[in-house]
Amino acid sequence: MDDRSMERRLDDLERVEAIKALKYRYWRACDGKDPDAFRACFVSSGASIDFGVLGRFDDADRITQVFTDIALREVDGRPVILDMHHGFHPHIELHGESEASGAWTLAFRQVDLLHGTETVSSGEYDDDYRVENGEWRMSRCHYSVRWSITRPLTSDTVVVQ
Repeated sequence: MDDRSMERRLDDLERVEAIKALKYRYWRACDGKDPDAFRACFVSSGASIDFGVLGRFDDADRITQVFTDIALREVDGRPVILDMHHGFHPHIELHGESEASGAWTLAFRQVDLLHGTETVSSGEYDDDYRVENGEWRMSRCHYSVRWSITRPLTSDTVVVQ
């Protein structure tokens, strides 16, 4: 049996659920093309971010600009990059009251209307979290692709927005 008190175990569960909610907010911000919500998921300064081909960053402001440039690009008033992030298999480890680490699996799909492609991939996140101003934030977010397939959209592909 766990030596921690019932109250302590419940507190730990609440912390884990708050971290899960943070990561889900992050993916919703990505898919919803919301740079402000995206930025709010990271610590105010000094985050370690590694998104492979998108770059490595030592602060979330720079990746937020990259995100904005990609996600908000439009042609004829419509977005040209359509993303779908489905994260699962969370493994969250608490390291005290205000520090934690986590690993997640991501199933990702992107339609790129500029290049006429669809990409499907799977990857892994390796994160660190800390409480800042009473809220959990990502202080480290490293993503690595496990596999990826990019294929052309066919002439009969219909994309509805």
